[in-house]
Amino acid sequence: MTGSPMPAGRHRHLISAADLSRDEAVLILDTAAELASVAGRPIRKLPTLRGMTVVNLFFEDSTRTRTSFEAAAKRLSADVINFSARGSSVAKGESLKDTALTLEAMGADAVVVRHSASGAAHRLAGWVTGSVVNAGDGTHEHPTQALLDAFTMRQRLGAPDQRGGGLDGVRVTIVGDVLHSRVARSNVLLLATLGAEVTLVAPPTLMPYAVETWPCKASYDFDAELRKSDVVMMLRVQQERMTAAYFPSIREYSRRYGLDAGRMALLPEHAIVMHPGPMNRGVEIAAEVADSPRSTIVAQVSNGVIVRMAVLYLLLGGAAAAA
Repeated sequence: MTGSPMPAGRHRHLISAADLSRDEAVLILDTAAELASVAGRPIRKLPTLRGMTVVNLFFEDSTRTRTSFEAAAKRLSADVINFSARGSSVAKGESLKDTALTLEAMGADAVVVRHSASGAAHRLAGWVTGSVVNAGDGTHEHPTQALLDAFTMRQRLGAPDQRGGGLDGVRVTIVGDVLHSRVARSNVLLLATLGAEVTLVAPPTLMPYAVETWPCKASYDFDAELRKSDVVMMLRVQQERMTAAYFPSIREYSRRYGLDAGRMALLPEHAIVMHPGPMNRGVEIAAEVADSPRSTIVAQVSNGVIVRMAVLYLLLGGAAAAA
């Protein structure tokens, strides 16, 4: 493995996509591209993190993300402990800080945390000596999702060897429930860092407050944006986070902001369709679009393991260990 780990003083943790400079983000993507070459070998495990312990600490259910981090750590030969809040001491009233102290006593080298409260990953990072990776905190951020999305864009739109650059000039349109989406926030921050031109499209009720301060454009005309997009990323309508009526009905939302075959035909010929999952088929995305050759949804899942391997590898000093 070439490349070197991110500076330990600056990057013991990955809490926000905003923490990464362009060079650091490209290093992660390039490292992931190298690790992807291992995925096709008969023996896919690397000895890089042997003897280290990675804890998956999930206060919210997310089988896909938890499994992806687990697979990533195991492919790097780390020991993995899955700690679910349901049925644990947390369910009996144990605080996040008490849980952190328990993990500290266990000697966790890295903690991958998902929590319903925005800022939970940042708080946890102040209580443990190991690295903390934010796997989603409330409506705040989900940085590894943004990294795997960027990796997938480079894979489909970038240079054949997938190395050595960002996403300069790539036009990305992110559509849907932006207000409740930690994925949207992380993608806007990371994609802007990598040189992409990002536009958010949503009903006015689902556009975040002060969105004009974000490094992107905002629009309410979905069809107009589709015609000039290289990437369209559909977001799930997060009804479980909605405490009010944000649109008249699901049917009306789908009519105005859903991506069906007719709307997909407006995209440039080379453009791709993305979705961070899980999907509401028939709401924000039609089945024929999700299953089309233009869709990268399956690739995003497989790329998630590769990118999370790269993050753990670099944060835990894997490159130094392998040198």
